[in-house]
Amino acid sequence: MKAVELHHGSATDVGLVREVNEDAFLCAPPVFVVADGMGGHDGGDVASAIVIEEFARLAGAGYDPDRGPEVVAETLEACQRRIEAYAAQQRAAGLPDFQSGTTAVVALLVEAEGEPRWLLANVGDSRAYRFAHGRLEQVSVDHSVVQELIDAGTITAQDAASHPARHIVTRALGGQERPVADYFLLPLGAAERLVLCSDGVTGMIDDEELGRIAAAAADPRDAADQMVAAAVAAGGQDNATAVVVDVVGLVHDPVYDSARQRASLEQKLGALP
Repeated sequence: MKAVELHHGSATDVGLVREVNEDAFLCAPPVFVVADGMGGHDGGDVASAIVIEEFARLAGAGYDPDRGPEVVAETLEACQRRIEAYAAQQRAAGLPDFQSGTTAVVALLVEAEGEPRWLLANVGDSRAYRFAHGRLEQVSVDHSVVQELIDAGTITAQDAASHPARHIVTRALGGQERPVADYFLLPLGAAERLVLCSDGVTGMIDDEELGRIAAAAADPRDAADQMVAAAVAAGGQDNATAVVVDVVGLVHDPVYDSARQRASLEQKLGALP
């Protein structure tokens, strides 16, 4: 696969209501993930951590870019098995009603027709957006009760923001039914910037505000920070996580300079002079 230069940023915050941050994220170019754990005391943080571990394993081991959907499906299946096993252990230990789960939204580079593409996949209501030509557009479709009500014409998208069932997802890893992910293949030119985020962001700020931040922040690290900060400032009712990835362009250097990116980040944070 041709090398693609990517710059990325990420941020997460427990918010102002929750005691534990059950969100987790991965930035391991060319694999990016946000997972939103569910279950509260039933180990949502463990479920989301399992998703991150499995996709980190995939990024570290490498994958066939021609088999993107199969690779993602196999990794999600591994996540499902581990979350099921974890929940079974808890039930066997005396917690008969134990059940945990997590959403996941994934972006990774694959190859199609000899060219690199973004492959996006989601289970649940964590979202993927693309930003191009000054416009933000939601790519993924929520697996949620309110999305089904919107599709049926029962409520509007505006109604969904305050609907009492807005947090109920219809697909999740760790659920009793095997989750089926949705997949979206994008040319790199169709997504100058990708945004992956949990519903702790999209539940607190609307797409217009998210797009304004994406347009105004040139650095993806600033964009991620500002998206999460805006969600917290708007009330912080849930854990909030954002990952922002910029496609800088096709380059011929086959080695992604992750060390330079890390040094740049540490300088930005004041850890390096």
